[in-house]
Amino acid sequence: MQLNEIMEQLNFLGNERTKKYYVSHGAKEPVFGCTISSMKPMFKQLKFNQTLADQLFDTGNYDAMYLAGMIAEPNKMMHTDFDRWIEKAYFYMISDFIVSVTLAESDIGEQVADRWIESDKELTVSAGWKAYEWMLGTRKNETFNASRLKELIEIIPIRFDTQPPRAQSSMIDFLQAVAISFPPLHEEAIEAAKKIGRREIKLENKVRIVDSYTSITDEVNKGRLGFKRKHVRC
Repeated sequence: MQLNEIMEQLNFLGNERTKKYYVSHGAKEPVFGCTISSMKPMFKQLKFNQTLADQLFDTGNYDAMYLAGMIAEPNKMMHTDFDRWIEKAYFYMISDFIVSVTLAESDIGEQVADRWIESDKELTVSAGWKAYEWMLGTRKNETFNASRLKELIEIIPIRFDTQPPRAQSSMIDFLQAVAISFPPLHEEAIEAAKKIGRREIKLENKVRIVDSYTSITDEVNKGRLGFKRKHVRC
């Protein structure tokens, strides 16, 4: 299937209700408003195809960019490819749920995420922390550099108040992912959560109230300590 045919199909699958939802969260034209479930048959037809994924992502159409993430082949992407994708991520649903998810399935995920965390661009920083969250939730503990994770935990209370809202939100998600999915550093994550305390993070269209210590404790009480997913992508 050629790019123009895919775009026509996405246009057909779009609906106004879903489009309004995406726009309310920051999506800009062009956007059709396709649900994830409606695109899954297209994924089964297209399968994994990095060349086509890049073409779809470059359209700037939100639905096409999401489909690009579904069919991407992360281990065929280099640092420059991920940098190009994050540069085109103009709102958090692209940076945190398309680009970072794709990065999390790459062998260079931690290297790229470490660079992005040091960026001066809000969505790039956010995607770096989110990529770690997705990796922690799926990869075996022994694949990580525990010393590096400990460094990142220690960075959060120090940098938190100087970071923009979306980055703060992703820092919290990372901290909770370490506490639940990486038991060797559970106590360190708990201590960092106590230092941050209860916060109100003013995001694009809502205020997120977070209390990491309470959230982590609740998850532990539910028996979720050590929880891992099978896959990052749906």
